[in-house]
Amino acid sequence: MKTIFIATVLSLATLGVASAASVTNKDAESRVLIVTEGSDTVELVIEAGATVSFCPAGCFVTMPSGDREALSGSETIDIVDNQAVIK
Repeated sequence: MKTIFIATVLSLATLGVASAASVTNKDAESRVLIVTEGSDTVELVIEAGATVSFCPAGCFVTMPSGDREALSGSETIDIVDNQAVIK
């Protein structure tokens, strides 16, 4: 089940789904988000300068700082200085 979830996240990221949340890592190094959707949890690695779409139907996300947020799937997140700014 975890493999299916990871494949789905990656597929949605490459399709650029408009209704999914997106995260842009503006830091100089990779950052990791812990994404929990239903009973599945995955580590989503965002490379420096990359933008990734994920969470099309709502999820919980643990940010690099350790803060946990509930997302509906339409948010835009910037990671700056290891902190998440949700728009």
